[in-house]
Amino acid sequence: MFQLSLAAAFAATTSPTVIATTEAAALAQPAPRGSDHDAAQNQDIVVTGIRRNRQDVLGGISVVSGEELQRDLRSTIGETLIRQPGVSATSFGPNASRPILRGLGGERVRVLTDGIGSLDVSTSSVDHAVAINPLTADRIEVLRGPAALLFGSSAIGGVVNVIDSRIPRAMPESPLHIDALGTLGSAADERSANARVDVPIGQHLVLHADGSIFKSDDVRTGGYILSPALRAEARASSDADIRALADLKGDLPNSAAKSSEIAGGVAYIDGRFNIGASIARFDNLYGAPVRYSLDPATEAEEVRLDQKQTRYDVRAEIPVDGFIDEVKVRGGAVRYRHDELEETGEIGTTFRSRGEEGRIEAVQRTINGWGGGFGAQYLDRRVNVVGEEKYLPANQQKQFGLFTLQNYETGPYRVEVGARVERSNLMAEADADLGNPALERKFTSLAGSIGGSVAVASSTRAGLNLSYSERAPSTDELFANGPHAGTQAFEIGNPDFGKEKSLSIEATLRRSAGPLTFGLNLYHTRFTDFIYLQPTGEVEDDLPVYLYSQADARFTGFELEGRASLGTFGGVELAADAQADYVRATVKGFGPAPQIPPLRLLGGVDARAGAIDGRLEIEHSFAQKRNAPIETDTAAFTLVNASVNWRPLQERPDLTLGLQANNIFDVEARRHTSLLKDYAPIAGRDFRLTARLAF
Repeated sequence: MFQLSLAAAFAATTSPTVIATTEAAALAQPAPRGSDHDAAQNQDIVVTGIRRNRQDVLGGISVVSGEELQRDLRSTIGETLIRQPGVSATSFGPNASRPILRGLGGERVRVLTDGIGSLDVSTSSVDHAVAINPLTADRIEVLRGPAALLFGSSAIGGVVNVIDSRIPRAMPESPLHIDALGTLGSAADERSANARVDVPIGQHLVLHADGSIFKSDDVRTGGYILSPALRAEARASSDADIRALADLKGDLPNSAAKSSEIAGGVAYIDGRFNIGASIARFDNLYGAPVRYSLDPATEAEEVRLDQKQTRYDVRAEIPVDGFIDEVKVRGGAVRYRHDELEETGEIGTTFRSRGEEGRIEAVQRTINGWGGGFGAQYLDRRVNVVGEEKYLPANQQKQFGLFTLQNYETGPYRVEVGARVERSNLMAEADADLGNPALERKFTSLAGSIGGSVAVASSTRAGLNLSYSERAPSTDELFANGPHAGTQAFEIGNPDFGKEKSLSIEATLRRSAGPLTFGLNLYHTRFTDFIYLQPTGEVEDDLPVYLYSQADARFTGFELEGRASLGTFGGVELAADAQADYVRATVKGFGPAPQIPPLRLLGGVDARAGAIDGRLEIEHSFAQKRNAPIETDTAAFTLVNASVNWRPLQERPDLTLGLQANNIFDVEARRHTSLLKDYAPIAGRDFRLTARLAF
């Protein structure tokens, strides 16, 4: 569970020099995609403890920053990253969309803030939003596959790391540094703004403050609300109200949202030494789109979720002489709560989470081609659910892990070896309402990887990696026993589960410089005792019963991307890029795994002339007819998007005005990865105006 790349392993500790390089490169290029094939443009973006050329990283990795982040920025992490290779999203309406990497989501994908987990309850249900605000991000790193597993045994799918500057990493050059971003969107009458301020105090102290607000109405879709199959079923109903649902179009009911966040931080910086802390308060009120019932005896519910989170973070980076070059310490603590509100405003169910997580990493000095690092990680999280739709007993999760990553480079060859051992302790209190006794399970998970790469041509490397990992079951998978409104299922866990194990092989080919750059990742993972939800055919509390089960599974897929410089014509620089991704997943004895995205193609053309640049892109998602039991087919769709950015003042290159048109032809589109796809299509035509200013 540790990839061969320190770049992946310690991404949370990126240096200020690299962040500055990232933003400068993003502004100097015509709207780069920010993924593997951009390595030529951002050679030292991906770092983890040590600076790394992206060409050295084995496995899939994407970095979204600068103008690309400004263009793709949405209110959720999932929708912000949806155009990255190998990334899809849960798309449970516009307000609760969590990333899915290579067909894996939930507990198998860790979403982090600067290397520390969100510590919320977003993995428990698709209607629970991640309590990390993308509006505050400087950049977002996506690590796909085994590269991510140094952040925890659960991250077999990958890691999404949101990097901000709440704990400053560098002294501002001016007495007052301000960075502000504002956005207007037409599809949901969206209004958002984010601003941050950094003030140096003396030669070594920096004070930071930031705040953001977001508000949107119900999102306008590109067609009918219900899928064709449900509309046909509604028209056949003898009930007039049910028949009326077949004609429901336009605005997606109960999809409005509003959120705000305020944060402050302080850091002491003296050369490579820095230490700091921050505190942030996040409030988020949003609706979950209505899942209409076509049974006249069952009434559809409009539920809103009211999230509140207070987060505390600390970081220290300490240079050392000798075998160790630097020691990095990172910690976070979260106090989280959300209430699920009925239409009357009454609280139906409350989720509370309290958690702490910390990492310490020692980065070795590279000597005669040998380098690497090692460290320890600790996590403690307590969750309590109270209310009428309680499906989990009060529970606690404790984890402690030790990891190392070693690499050796000589001539054109590079070899990397990683290892991790993790101890997990999962406990559930006795709960008479759920009929659960007090339970406790302990697991020791082992993982390791070995791989290497070789330069096969100028700026071109080929690599191969073999990795093995073990994942302890989650508290939901062990202890669930009740009605779960988010999934519309009565979920039953199995406290006797063993560890989920996987063996993966991944091949890479990457060219990082020249007029044509590209990246190709091919992967195959064999799971033993893969954990999944299986329908039993029974009904409990008017909900279908789903049982967590274990079986062997296979995941096979690829990610392909490339970028070509087309030259300059009439003073206009042109470039084109394209990408494709696909995953096929099968669970033995069950069939196709659920919510697996279909083959997707995306291509675009960029143009830049002086202070203006633009982009036209087309995304085509193929139909998904290879479905898990009780899943329905998802139709293909094609989206056409365009954008233009203008930097009106040469002396102020950080002043950028942007105009976007997304889903230009107002297509009715549904993502197969969404449990709500038959009730909630994605947004229709959306015009967006953004403005960014830094000084």
